[in-house]
Amino acid sequence: MKIFVCVSLVPDSTTKVKISDSKKSIDENGVSFVLNPYDEFAVEEALKIREKNGGEIVSISFGTDRSKEALKKSFQMGVDKGVLIKSASNDFDSFTVARNISDYIKTQNPDLVLFGKQSIDFDGLLIPSMVSEMLEIPAISVVVKLDIIDGKVTAEREIEGGKEIVESKLPVIIGAQKGLNEPRYPNLKSIMAAKSKPIEEIPASYSGIKVGIKEMNLPPAKASGKIFTNGKDDVKELVKLLREEAKVI
Repeated sequence: MKIFVCVSLVPDSTTKVKISDSKKSIDENGVSFVLNPYDEFAVEEALKIREKNGGEIVSISFGTDRSKEALKKSFQMGVDKGVLIKSASNDFDSFTVARNISDYIKTQNPDLVLFGKQSIDFDGLLIPSMVSEMLEIPAISVVVKLDIIDGKVTAEREIEGGKEIVESKLPVIIGAQKGLNEPRYPNLKSIMAAKSKPIEEIPASYSGIKVGIKEMNLPPAKASGKIFTNGKDDVKELVKLLREEAKVI
């Protein structure tokens, strides 16, 4: 089985975000970058499927040279090889990523393509569906359970208020959700083996963007609270503030 898993590098969620001077990106000084947590579920599921069915796993990332770190982290988990679709700059959007990934996948004909359901930086939840549309193959996202038997795919996915079962056939695109599995921790052997695994670099096939960032701003600082100490004598003042300042009544 030929399995592709798409990975991205994102700021660690513990990072204290600062806005750059341009106000169009974050200030990356001192920022730690990690493999997108939802992509870890996608990688782990790919590994489990390979253990059961055999085959090869290729991880794909779109971005600048820094995106190689996402590929290397997937190598440490057990992926066989990686492909970096190289962007000339950081100025791209979800459509750019989806278009480049789909253009590459069209030339490879994999049986299965796995994504994290979303990245934790932009939280768009868009790319698996976009790639599905561009490749004209089915996609199932927010998947918490996956079975593949003789080319038949059965996926359990989360929906509002419950879960639903979706059936499909290979090839298919899967968007992994937390709960699909428990990602493994790389051991020393896999970390050392990762250093010799190949990364193929190919140029981006598309560099346009559909959406641009006009300006980034941090949310306003939380205002200090007001403490009332006079019991029922403060009721009129409290109601006034709730109506005129908080505007909740």
